[in-house]
Amino acid sequence: MEKLRVEGGKKLSGKVRVGGAKNAALPALVASLMTDEPLHLSNVPDVRDVATICRLLEHLGVGVERKPGGEIITNVDHLTSCEAPYDLVKTMRASFLVLGPLLARTGQARVSLPGGCAIGARPVDRHLSALARLGADLRVEHGYVVAEADRLRGAEILFDVPTVGGTENCLMAATFAEGTTVIHNAAREPEVEDLANLLISMGADIEGAGTDTIIIHGVDSLDGAEHSVIPDRIEAGTYVVAGALLGAPLEVTHCHPPHFEAVLDKVSEAGVELTVGESSIRVTAPESLQSTDMKTQPHPGFPTDMQAQYMVLMTQATGSSIIAETIFENRFMHVPELSRMGADISIDGHTAVVRGPSPLSGAKVMATDLRASASLVLAGLVASGPTIIDRLYHLDRGYEGLASKLSSAGADVERFSD
Repeated sequence: MEKLRVEGGKKLSGKVRVGGAKNAALPALVASLMTDEPLHLSNVPDVRDVATICRLLEHLGVGVERKPGGEIITNVDHLTSCEAPYDLVKTMRASFLVLGPLLARTGQARVSLPGGCAIGARPVDRHLSALARLGADLRVEHGYVVAEADRLRGAEILFDVPTVGGTENCLMAATFAEGTTVIHNAAREPEVEDLANLLISMGADIEGAGTDTIIIHGVDSLDGAEHSVIPDRIEAGTYVVAGALLGAPLEVTHCHPPHFEAVLDKVSEAGVELTVGESSIRVTAPESLQSTDMKTQPHPGFPTDMQAQYMVLMTQATGSSIIAETIFENRFMHVPELSRMGADISIDGHTAVVRGPSPLSGAKVMATDLRASASLVLAGLVASGPTIIDRLYHLDRGYEGLASKLSSAGADVERFSD
């Protein structure tokens, strides 16, 4: 099993390039189920979750051709299955996104209830209630959602809370529904807008993506298209935090700063010097960091996927900071591992109090989910001595070449086999 060794205390300089957004690439690939024509996607990250969704699509009958440089071409002569089995869905929640497109295109779908990171319940009931409003006949049997519909019909859909996956599933299903669908309290994340832009380029009639109200006028079919996946705002934010800790300076390139302004605002509030360009951010670590409180919120608020990384930054800040997690109920599993490295963190329900600055020391630690693994890498960069990170497969789900990118910027990071 592969592990990561991080030797702390090295300054970071030069440039780190951000790849395509994993959370935008996955629904874009799923959209291939909605056309008979080729779909050309570029800037697709080479990460484990992309490989997983490609295997699922191939199981359903999609031809998937991966080319060097982040290009994937999909083609569907005919779908060979409408079932997404447990073995292909259990490791990644985004696999559940095939439900809407399969149902809308074929009138039937059988999709296993999903797995993924153990960061909370994350129920799919909002997905199902939205599809039911569109006219789907739904039932759950033997761990699978079984959906049927002669043809979906446009409807008014109101999410009680914004849901990214639910919005994306509904968006794709409603594209083939008869009439007009209006999604109220829709997720506003850039990844949702990127999916809508792809569908529009394929011939969909969609208005309002990126706002909390999305209007979809149903169409009968979609064409192929070419589409470049947006940069990964969470990967970019992770490297910005690395630069805030050790940047001398560090330049984060090929990103889109407007997509993660809440992160940049908080990092700047902590006393970090940021020079923000059109597609790059220059980060210089200050002599001392100042503690700042933070609360995760749906976009455009502070993303929950950056909470663990921001917590590491606060371990090196002067004073106490309060971090409130409002999205997922079980997303502090990295705290025991950070505490083993010397962090002073206490948890009370959905709130963590971080007291700093705390000198961290390297230790053997275990990644518990994707973003927790990134936080352990950041902690290792500022710790004294070596940090050994186990369960590296979590990191590989969403970060392409993290070790090599950090090494090229001066970090002492290497993968090795146990």
